[in-house]
Amino acid sequence: MDIKRYMIKDTKEIRLNKLDPDDTGIYKSKKEVEAKTEELKARLAELQDILFAQKKHSLLVILQGMDSSGKDGTVKHIFSGINPQGFIVTSFKKPSLEEEAHDFLWRVHQKTPPKGYISAFNRSHYEDVLVPRVHGGLKKDDLKRRFRYIRQFEEMLVEEGTTIIKLFLHISKEKQLKKIKERLEDPKKHWKFDASDLQEREYWDDYQEAYEDVFKESSIDKAPWYWIPANHQWYRNYLTLSIVVKTLESLDLRYPKLNTPTPDISELISPRH
Repeated sequence: MDIKRYMIKDTKEIRLNKLDPDDTGIYKSKKEVEAKTEELKARLAELQDILFAQKKHSLLVILQGMDSSGKDGTVKHIFSGINPQGFIVTSFKKPSLEEEAHDFLWRVHQKTPPKGYISAFNRSHYEDVLVPRVHGGLKKDDLKRRFRYIRQFEEMLVEEGTTIIKLFLHISKEKQLKKIKERLEDPKKHWKFDASDLQEREYWDDYQEAYEDVFKESSIDKAPWYWIPANHQWYRNYLTLSIVVKTLESLDLRYPKLNTPTPDISELISPRH
């Protein structure tokens, strides 16, 4: 798969209404990618094992998207087969009083992955430029300053050994409404419903413009953005897995060697055995 076609490069021309959330690449159905998806999951488990053993690199996967775009589902399906010992997921909600008393990146930096680990951010520090942009919580100069801090923060993480994958899950407004209705109609999904999701739908166009600014301000070479067509869960998962696996494969991942000469096992065995 050519994942580069989903990388947001020409940030000056990016328009979300020109990107098709129903896109499924060269595939027409879930059945066509089922086997490939399972292979990618197995490969991800292998790569994570080496990553954890080597303790040289770390991986941060940032998931952003409109409400009901599938962030929870993506984390669940993509990382279900890896060793939980080396995986951390953080969901950033409204800042607590303690968090508000610090700079907006303070709480985020504490959750970045240690070397050897994979971390997923279900929403992230980008909420701190999206929500104020849409609801007018910050002045334009303050937003520009925050973007500058974000670029510097991510560049520092990369230079210190953290690879960053930033994914925007792109769904249509119609698909979002369908998913909200499903939550209301299915008692098992009532817990997922939040009345604020309906309120935020009124700001759909504003959020689309805000995301376009996010891409322009923060899709840097060291940490580019990818857009993920998310109307079809099966393709969303397949594409995300492809990006994560290919990114890990691009790193110098190797099992560490013994720092001392290989011991003679016979010397370690008691004569009585």
